This record gives sequence, structure tokens and C-alpha cells, in this order.
Amino acid sequence: MASARIIAVVLAGIVAAGAVAVFAVIWRSPIAAIEPAAAQSFDPVLVRRGRDLAATGNCAECHTLRGGKDFAGGFPVPTPFGTIYSSNITPDAQTGIGRWSELAFRRAMRSGVDRDGRHLYPTFPYDHFINVTEEDDRALYAYLMTRPPVHAAARRNELTFPYNQRILIAGWKLLFLHRGEWQPDPARSAEYNRGGYLVEGLAHCGACHTPRNALGAERKKAQFSGGEADNWVAYAINARSPSPVPWDAEALYSYLRQGWHPDHGVARGPMAQVAANLSSIPESDVRAIAIYMADKFGAPQPDRPRRSAEVLAERSPSPEAVGEKAGAAIYTAACAGCHDTGRPPPYGGINLRLSTGISNPDPRNVINTILSGLRPVEGERSPIMPGFAASMDDAQIAALLKYLRGRFSNQPAWTGVEKIVADARRAQTVFLQTSAEPHNAPADPTQRDRP
Repeated sequence: MASARIIAVVLAGIVAAGAVAVFAVIWRSPIAAIEPAAAQSFDPVLVRRGRDLAATGNCAECHTLRGGKDFAGGFPVPTPFGTIYSSNITPDAQTGIGRWSELAFRRAMRSGVDRDGRHLYPTFPYDHFINVTEEDDRALYAYLMTRPPVHAAARRNELTFPYNQRILIAGWKLLFLHRGEWQPDPARSAEYNRGGYLVEGLAHCGACHTPRNALGAERKKAQFSGGEADNWVAYAINARSPSPVPWDAEALYSYLRQGWHPDHGVARGPMAQVAANLSSIPESDVRAIAIYMADKFGAPQPDRPRRSAEVLAERSPSPEAVGEKAGAAIYTAACAGCHDTGRPPPYGGINLRLSTGISNPDPRNVINTILSGLRPVEGERSPIMPGFAASMDDAQIAALLKYLRGRFSNQPAWTGVEKIVADARRAQTVFLQTSAEPHNAPADPTQRDRP
């Protein structure tokens, strides 16, 4: 009997210790609210630096609803677990971060915990922001706290059980949120290390360009091997890149700065906004990113040509040899006038033998571009293209895709194209409808004060 009591006491102690450990992992203390600071109290130099950092981090893109006020949140982020809506990071005192101290802001950036102590979903990429310095966090805070405040309550996330239970995020962090994973390399140049700091931190390039595991965390051993973002393919940006012409630092710099490059095509989808933001930051930072990423691309595979001239000199099969008569007719009517003339932008299109999208195993980016077209970059002679969502049905787009792949790529034919086209059109329609909903959509009262 005594031994049974001893065992019971030991088991109770183990359970209690376990409960204490779980509580320690989950619980985070609130940080006291502050009175909203006056915009003029922040150093203008610090604010300007924060503006560049916010552009580097593409903050406005994820925290601004299409057609809405800057940084007011409500932008839908689709995930395998449901849709998460970004929150208001303007200095509004009730629905934004106006009552957040710099300490609370820094904790959110580095630990993914809001002012009230609640865990944030890792769609907010604090697994990258953990690498951002305290000085840069301070500049970002100064910039955001000087934006016009917008009263916009957080929208309710659409997550299935159990993913709508924030308690699980604490366990996710134990597994995947680690400090000090990126360190400057003392053997490399200051420019390389600056690029690494930006790529692995605020720019969070791997968040889109790295595949994820079943729990939604980046697969670090496959870093930069390709991922997804908003129903677009984020291409591999390492030695596995499908680009017919290998990338180098100069091409990367031009692409990131201007949004296109004659050997690599045009930034589309989410990447278009990334390039637009990078066009406004210091040129030295863009060049540093290009130098760091050129190293990640590494030496191209031996079977890939090294210059665009070699790609263009390769003989393409004739339209008749491709065998897609319907696709060939559509291409001649809708595409050849721009893509076969050799004219420069904006009225000439890239030679499609150079297209990364057509050489990629997944045709979604080509489909999305055909559906929505390319918008011109304001003030630049950038490529433009009309969208064909209203003038081509799914069968016509599928026929065109088969023709493009057969004529302009030496890769195997895409399979299941008809279904991929239908899914892409549906996803685009849902995204446009969701992202256009007004900010006064039903609010989730438990989501307040969240970045």
C-alpha cells in the first residue's frame, strides 16, 4: 500500500512538472500599453531608414488589402491549413499597433508574440525576422508609427481545427524557431554578408522560395529549392533553377531592381511587388542581395547552356512538328505579334525559349500570366501583356500551353494541363474576390493588436 502511494505521488509530481513545463512554453506575459506617440517625436533620419527596410521586407504587400489603405491589414494569405488574414500595423490605437511599445514590437518581430502575449501564426515570418538587428527593428518601428492611422479591425482567420488553436504555435516554435541560424561569414566580403543579412532576415526570400514540410516550416536542407506564394510557383533560386540561362550577379541585380531581364523574363505575381519595392531602396543593398544569391545559385548543371545566344541558336521544332494545331493557331493569333518580332519592350515580348516558366516543371506561372497579363511598371519601358482570362476558355489555354512547351522547351510535356488551368482560374477568381472584401468585414475580437 505504501509503495502504491509512493508511485502515485511520483506520477503526480511528473504530471505537475509536465504541466509547469507546458505552461512555461506556452505562456508569455503581456507588455503594458503606451499612449500613442506623436509622429513628430521620431527622428526623420530613422524614419527614412525604416521606410527602406519596410520596402526590403515587402511589408506593405502583405499588410495592405487590394484597394485598401496602406498597412491596414486584411490581406488573405492562403495556407494548407486555411486562410490567414494579415492585421493592421498602422498606429491606430484601437485596431492597430498605436499602443505598442518598441519592446512589444521587437518581441513580435523576433519571437512571434503580440503585445498581449499571444502567439502569432508564422505566416508572419518571424523565423526570418529573428535575424533582424535591434537597430533595424527600431527604424521599422519609427516608420510604422509615423504612418497615417487607419481604424480597421482584424478579419477572422479561416482555419480548420486544430490549426485554429494558437496553443499549437508554441510547439511549432520549439521545433522550428531558433536564434543564430544565420551568422556572417568572416571569410567573405562585407557586401556578401550584407546580402546574406537581408536575404536571410528582413527580405525573407526563403519564405517563398523554400519548400515546406507537413507542419508548414521551411525544409532547411532544401533551402531555395522552390516553393509557392499566393497560387504562384516561387522558382528554385539555387543550382536547381529551371532557367534556360543561368543567373549571375549582374542579371539578378537588373531583375531585382527593374523587375525584368532580357534573358530571364518579367517578375510576375508576388515577385512583381517585391521588385517594385526593391527599386526604391539603396542600390547597394540590391547589389548585395544579388551577390549573395548568385553564390546560392552556384555553378549551373553541365547540361544547361551558359549564354542566351546559345539558347536562341538552338533550333526550335517547327509548328507542324510540335503537332498542336489548335495551340499553334492560338499562338499565331494572340502571341506571335509580340514574341516573334524581336522588338524591345514595351511592345515586344521575351523570346519564349528564354522563359523560365515554360521550362519549369509546373506550368502555373505561365497559366497565371496568360490569364491576368502583365501590368506596365510606372515610368519605365517595361514589358506589358494583355490578360486573356475573358477571351480564352480553359481548353484553348490548355492547347496553347501544350504548344508552348513543345516548341520553346526541351523539357518533357506537361501532364494534367486541363485540370491545372481550371484550378488556376478558380484560385485567381477566389483570390480576387477575397482580397477585394472591405475592411469592415466581420471582425474577430480575439485578433486585436496583432501584426
